[in-house]
Amino acid sequence: MCEIYNSLCSCSFDVAKEFAEYHKLTGQGEIYQTSLMSALIAGVYDGSTTVKQLLDHGDFGLGTFDHLDGELIAFDKDVFQLKEDGSANQAKMDQKTPFAVMTYFKPQIELPITESMGREQVHKLIDQLVPSDNLFCAVRIDGTYEYVRTRTVPRQDPPYRPMLDVVKEQPTFSFRRMQGVIAGFRSPQYTTGINVPGYHEHFINNERTGGGHIQDYRISSGFLQIGVVSKLIIDLPTTEQFLDADLARKDIRQAIEKTEK
Repeated sequence: MCEIYNSLCSCSFDVAKEFAEYHKLTGQGEIYQTSLMSALIAGVYDGSTTVKQLLDHGDFGLGTFDHLDGELIAFDKDVFQLKEDGSANQAKMDQKTPFAVMTYFKPQIELPITESMGREQVHKLIDQLVPSDNLFCAVRIDGTYEYVRTRTVPRQDPPYRPMLDVVKEQPTFSFRRMQGVIAGFRSPQYTTGINVPGYHEHFINNERTGGGHIQDYRISSGFLQIGVVSKLIIDLPTTEQFLDADLARKDIRQAIEKTEK
């Protein structure tokens, strides 16, 4: 159990593990989701839910914007749009989203990060703290990062192309020696097509000037918070575009994996 994070074995890790054991079957709160990941894969990019409406259901989350215009990150009741040029701007309340996931962030597990860790190491640490994959985890990491590699999808105009074609043109960015916030979710594997199974994370720097969808990172120090969530509410669009979309493609898992790289 201690091989990933030796420095925490005698104190912080054990305390966090005890909390995790207590909370693993008692997730609090709920996740609100607008539309489906399979709809986004199919090219349903017209927004049906406003930022203001998202904030009626949570203060923490991620997603994208109308016309697939960049990435969405939300925390502390603030919502930011991460644009295709790598910049970040505060979102307007009337902006719409075709896909977003929100929750009221209520961390039951908190843990300092005191040594350099890569993304996969952090994920393994979370998996140790919350070993069941059958509930959702909301994950926030405030820290100093050696680097964060991100990508941001570019805005699309009708007729929309499938997302697998769009991501081939997505610009990537590298943020180095920078403080920032990661907001994300670990979703159960059985949610494939409904959500992104596994880890889905977005980043924004402390200056709130840049960020994006995370491809990789290494953190040197910081603070990890995890909220275990056991309820999911899905608000489905009723637009013609959504109703006509193929939402049950056989290779949906492989398609999601390619778009999330």
